[in-house]
Amino acid sequence: MRTDGDITQILSGIGLFTDLARPQLEEIAHTFDEQYFNPGERILRKGFTGTGFYVIVEGEASIEVEGRPIARLGRGDFFGEISILLGEPPSTDVVAISPLTCLVLAGSDVQEFLEGHPKVMFRILQAEAAKLRSTVR
Repeated sequence: MRTDGDITQILSGIGLFTDLARPQLEEIAHTFDEQYFNPGERILRKGFTGTGFYVIVEGEASIEVEGRPIARLGRGDFFGEISILLGEPPSTDVVAISPLTCLVLAGSDVQEFLEGHPKVMFRILQAEAAKLRSTVR
């Protein structure tokens, strides 16, 4: 298990958190839990309640629709935010491709976290806009 100092260091190297100063990173490090997943393990399942906001620290995951991979996620990518923000079950499955380590924020804590860290919220909005643009193209 990593210490808050280790998590602070990890967060500082992830694009989603690059706009935060070290004291802010230290403050939020304890709000994330670390979770590990084995290859093939399903993290989110379509149609079931989303459990949190996941940020990948190590490894890769696949976003799948009806068993077909549609996107690959790696270090610094995140998932789970859409179902939490919309209050709906996930619309896709997310499956670990390799041993996967994620920092996880409980779904019930996401709104308060984002309201308290508008720079992170802005980065998430940018990422969602980029996803939408690539889908439209």
